[in-house]
Amino acid sequence: MGSWAVRQLLLDPVADVTVLLRPDSTPWRLDDCAKAVATVVCDLADRDGIRACLRAVQPQCVIHLAWNGVLARDRKDARQHANVVATRNLVQACAETGVKSWIGLGSQAEYGPHAGRLDETAACSPITRYGAAKLETFHVAQDLCQAADIRFAWFRPFSLYGPRDHPDWLIPYLTRTLLRGERPAVTRAEQVWDYLFVEDAADAVVRVAMGTSARGVFNLGSGRPRVLRSIMERVRDAIDPRLPIGFGELPYRPDQVMHLEADTARLVAATGWCPQTPMSEGLRQTVEWFRAHG
Repeated sequence: MGSWAVRQLLLDPVADVTVLLRPDSTPWRLDDCAKAVATVVCDLADRDGIRACLRAVQPQCVIHLAWNGVLARDRKDARQHANVVATRNLVQACAETGVKSWIGLGSQAEYGPHAGRLDETAACSPITRYGAAKLETFHVAQDLCQAADIRFAWFRPFSLYGPRDHPDWLIPYLTRTLLRGERPAVTRAEQVWDYLFVEDAADAVVRVAMGTSARGVFNLGSGRPRVLRSIMERVRDAIDPRLPIGFGELPYRPDQVMHLEADTARLVAATGWCPQTPMSEGLRQTVEWFRAHG
């Protein structure tokens, strides 16, 4: 998501972009635009370091898209709380250095399981440490921004996909397995999920960042949920319709979320944004990227 937001920012001729990287980062996703941005290396656990970075750069807007522990295997890790502390450090440094707008990335996991379409007024009852840490981070950042008179916006993405995604996520796993001619093992795939192409997601974030009025919580999704099996079959058909998929070979997790559907009316009203990439095209680009890069 971070690299796509950078590319989207660079489309604006007035944007002057600095990328903050963690010390152990390998920023290969930025290879195609690295020469167009400045980079600063700093750990958000280093309060003095992040304050010095912001004083040097003097940003008007900070977009915070970093998080440790986003994969499924990390969702119940007690270390999730370190992200709350890191974000507090960042927002406090923003307050001390004159930042005017702060944009953060939460998650639909803050809501917990719900049946049906979700708007931003839905109750938040997270069932994982990841979701709980995201929700705590939201409250901490919102309170600090309000106290410092910083415009605050918080996105809750549902399911994102696209080129350069982590290979352990569902669509990359499915794509890479099928490209090898192997049979992917999956659940019965009866879930109804809301997938959004990552470039469209980045466009929404940048619209809010580059504006001056949009603030508060925004759901980030396509608003057009699909049965997961149909998405998997589209991926397979883009590679080779003859390839088998092992539907039902894996059990559902005990906490399996069966319905994810974003109501994005608030975001549309605030920015005029709407997704531009049909799923057929987004999946084609994703498959072709993994075909080329493995």
